[in-house]
Amino acid sequence: MKIVIIDDDKLVCMSLKTILQADPNITVAAVGTSGEEAVSLYRTHRPDILLMDIQMKGIGGLAAGEQILWEFPDARILFLTTFSDNEYIIKALGMGAKGYLIKQDIDALIPAMRAVLSGQNVFGNEIVTRIPALMNQKAAFCPEKFRLSPREGEIMELVAKGMNNKEIADTLFLSEGTVRNYLSALLDKLSLRDRTQLAVFYYRNQG
Repeated sequence: MKIVIIDDDKLVCMSLKTILQADPNITVAAVGTSGEEAVSLYRTHRPDILLMDIQMKGIGGLAAGEQILWEFPDARILFLTTFSDNEYIIKALGMGAKGYLIKQDIDALIPAMRAVLSGQNVFGNEIVTRIPALMNQKAAFCPEKFRLSPREGEIMELVAKGMNNKEIADTLFLSEGTVRNYLSALLDKLSLRDRTQLAVFYYRNQG
């Protein structure tokens, strides 16, 4: 797994490099300290994952991420930041970032990177459960747009609100087995891997 690290704190960069390179399956191809360097280093190294801070001098991590994804739509960008600001989370979701982690959760970093490499999104539970309140200004999700039934749309909405299968079953007066069947069908129809991806898909496609 080839990684590029971007953080305007050089000590953080070196610490992350040391942590990641302790894993024999990870190679840190380059380290940078600005959004401008992120764009340049991505073009040069085409890493499997770009691990990037958000608040930096210059264009910053979010703007750099947007530029990279415009040039390389398949880029896997994982934000690692001390900031869990609502605005940042919304922008990261909207641009198509693969994950958003808080630096305090450093123990989760390598497992999260493996998950991103396998095609998953890694927005932590705390962040996912905050998304409904953050997105309440957007228009409703339209299930018909994706050839889904109204019931499938209801189940997606409840998953996105953080409900488990039992809570969804109780809310919609269904059995848990029926809810599991709906979820399995939804994931298959939309080519998604898990509930987190389903929630992210729901909120990205509102409006």
